[in-house]
Order: sequence, then structure tokens, then C-alpha cells
Amino acid sequence: MIRQLWTLSVHTRAFLRRYMPTNVLLDAIRTRRGLKWGVPAMLLAVPYLLAASTFTTLIADGGPGWLNFLVLLCLWNTMKFVIMGPVSLILLSSVRVSEAAAAHAEQRAMAELVDQEA
Repeated sequence: MIRQLWTLSVHTRAFLRRYMPTNVLLDAIRTRRGLKWGVPAMLLAVPYLLAASTFTTLIADGGPGWLNFLVLLCLWNTMKFVIMGPVSLILLSSVRVSEAAAAHAEQRAMAELVDQEA
């Protein structure tokens, strides 16, 4: 029974990771080329907050209870985009530092090679 639940959760995660738009966008941001888009992507949190606020108002005015699920979903997506901005800046700076170190090491190796030939 535990094995079936584990398998179901793995397949659910793989499906959500592959096909849900926010997860696809966040995966694209986590690439080397996409890291610069992390801070502008934080602006996508605003429509999600607006939607959550709208759903909350509808619930308060006597709307169906299943809208609570949409409120939670909107707030979850808001948190994902708000957190991704600073995380992308940290990842971008670490990538640039490692790229600069690699370029410096390559220049040093080329200089040593030139010195050995001379």
C-alpha cells in the first residue's frame, strides 16, 4: 500500500512538474539563460494576489466552498514567484563568479603555456 502511494505521488509530481504553466516557467528561469528573468517574474505574483483577493471576496459573499482551493493555489503560486526573484539573483551571482574564476584560470593556463614555449 505504501509503495502504491509512493508511486502515485511520484507520477503526480512528474505530471505537475512537466505540464503546469507556473512550474514550466520556473524551470525555464532556473536555466543559465533564464536567471536574469527571476526578478521580472516576481511581477507575476501581483495577478495571483488579485485573483486570490477576488476569490476570497466571492467566498465571503456566499460563493461555493471549492473556491478556497483556488485561493490556496493562487497564494502558493504567489509565494513561488516572490521567492524565485531573490533565489535567481543568488544563483546568477554564483554562476557569474564561477564563470569569472574559470576564465581567470584559463587565462593563467594560457600565460603559463606561453611562458613555457618562450
